[in-house]
Amino acid sequence: MGSVKHAELGAFLRSRRERIRPADVGLPSGPRRRVPGLRRDEVAQLAGASVDYYNELERGAGSQPSEQMLAALARALRLTADERDHLYHLANRPVPVRGSAASHVHPGMLDLLTRLTSTPAQVITDLHVTLVQNPLAVALLGDHSGFRGARASFVHRWFTEPDARRLYPRADHAVQSRAFVADLRAAAARRNAKDAEVRSLVGALLDGSAEFAALWAEHDVAFRRDDRKRIVHPALGVIEVNCLNLFSEDGRQRLLWFTPAVGTDSAELLGLLSVIGTQELPGTVR
Repeated sequence: MGSVKHAELGAFLRSRRERIRPADVGLPSGPRRRVPGLRRDEVAQLAGASVDYYNELERGAGSQPSEQMLAALARALRLTADERDHLYHLANRPVPVRGSAASHVHPGMLDLLTRLTSTPAQVITDLHVTLVQNPLAVALLGDHSGFRGARASFVHRWFTEPDARRLYPRADHAVQSRAFVADLRAAAARRNAKDAEVRSLVGALLDGSAEFAALWAEHDVAFRRDDRKRIVHPALGVIEVNCLNLFSEDGRQRLLWFTPAVGTDSAELLGLLSVIGTQELPGTVR
């Protein structure tokens, strides 16, 4: 990066930081704040960066930020889609393809996710690429942030990687497979027929999974809205939950949150998630 763009990037980050109130991102305001908006250490915390690294970025110094770091900063600073694109241009990085793991998260969904502190919640795309998870979702489902390419889609992993199916009891696999395929067909129909991302994902699954190909040929179609699921947690066992969905206007993003199923011990088990912490997923690229 040139020194001019370094300086522009730093100035842009500072301007976006100063406009945000702590309450907007789920942080306490505190009795005394010497700066407008967020402090640098708070942005670093929200983006998963070190304070020293973020300070360097605002000073117009340091190394070129990665695409993953830019995505994290865009979410931490609640950037609009245009602001997110500008951030990538200033950092000399290509703007991510819509639907990729670095996609811009709908600001309203990100705001709701921030406020869901007592229940597992995450934002995914219509192709089941996880964009952002709260800590309880990571504890329940594992950290899905490290997958790239086609593997970023949980549907792709479900049909091509046996380990992905450990999330559900074996008895539920056939039902989940049908639901994933019907949901993917509904998402594909809502998008443009020439959408490259859908065509690539479906093509890879048709070539890589006989099970997917057979189910795809049945032409079932149904968006997943309100599900009752059994999640297998490695430490807590089977947790039965209701999975609720809130769709963005264009249908390309969904906020999912999980509540305990009535008549089960799931409320107690979900309450233990913050104690158990993150579960590891096989095959995640770190």
